[in-house]
Amino acid sequence: MINRKIPTEREMIEELRREKISLSPVSFRFIEDQPIIDLNKRLDALIEGSWQDRIVKFAVECKSISTPKVFQEALSLLKSVSLPNDYKPMLFVPFLSEQQLQELERAGVSGIDLAGNGVVVHGEFAVFRTGARNRFSSSAPIKNIYRRNSSMVARVFLALPVYDTVQEIRKEINRRNMLLKRWDKKPISLSTVSKALNTLDQDLIVERKDKIRLLQPDKLLEKLSANYEQPKINNQVRIRIAETPETINKLLLKQSKELELPIVSTGTSSVSQFAVMQRGELLSVYCPRLETLLDRLNGSQSDRFPNLELIETEDETVYFDSRRVEDFWWASSVQSYLELMAGDKRDRETAQQIKSYILTNLQKAPQ
Repeated sequence: MINRKIPTEREMIEELRREKISLSPVSFRFIEDQPIIDLNKRLDALIEGSWQDRIVKFAVECKSISTPKVFQEALSLLKSVSLPNDYKPMLFVPFLSEQQLQELERAGVSGIDLAGNGVVVHGEFAVFRTGARNRFSSSAPIKNIYRRNSSMVARVFLALPVYDTVQEIRKEINRRNMLLKRWDKKPISLSTVSKALNTLDQDLIVERKDKIRLLQPDKLLEKLSANYEQPKINNQVRIRIAETPETINKLLLKQSKELELPIVSTGTSSVSQFAVMQRGELLSVYCPRLETLLDRLNGSQSDRFPNLELIETEDETVYFDSRRVEDFWWASSVQSYLELMAGDKRDRETAQQIKSYILTNLQKAPQ
């Protein structure tokens, strides 16, 4: 089904007026001659919900978007607004998830959406209907800020959780972007940072008040993991070189300096930096250009037991916030977590150790 553009609040109210909105088996009727009641001029419509011979009156708060922040603000209003005894509060938004419906039910507030989901909370009758998909395209300026380069805005909060300004966030992102410093990539723009921050704010992951502060690191990691995509790989080679695991790192670091070529361990090969997990003999690394590096390594690609995997990619996220520890550059803890979460059961179990590592470090960071 093709997603449609989200209608305005006025258009949504008109749908109610034309009786286009229903929640089977309940039907709704717009009250045209609205009685004079104190709605503080903040609610948008009065309707009747009917089932068989039973009728319930609702005062409706309508919102054209249903982000977590807008949802919470509307719910707080409906819980606090003063209504006559014969009217009950109702939220009307484009889409309600099952979790939001459950929260409405617990709060004693009814809700309906444009997809056919809803909950009616009342002594006369009760309805809970979910499962209809969201038919409306996102109005967000960036479709998904939790993947690709825009995810660096989200990831930087897992390195430092508090910032004074948007400009400071942009500066920190660019400082931690290895390919910006060593591979002539363009700096992230201020507009991209601002748009991503707006989504993080609407998702209640980041708070923007006197400072810009990470609120829910757990939820942020969940969002990043759910939307993670493997980097675009241009070339991938496995070879065996006549080096021990202890000396391969030093060899690669030397070549990286001489060739001015970024080389970073993959997240899965960096696990030992953050969690207890035995690393195999094979070391996997990211590099934006393999040809010149392969000429220097004198490795055999025909060997059945490779000890080095070279992955050619210019995806900035896999290099983002990488750290040099002693004799090598290792992926960030976030990249390691995301790669493991995309793996098998054992990988996902190890990812939980890295999650604990990330959250513990955040608690130690300046607030």
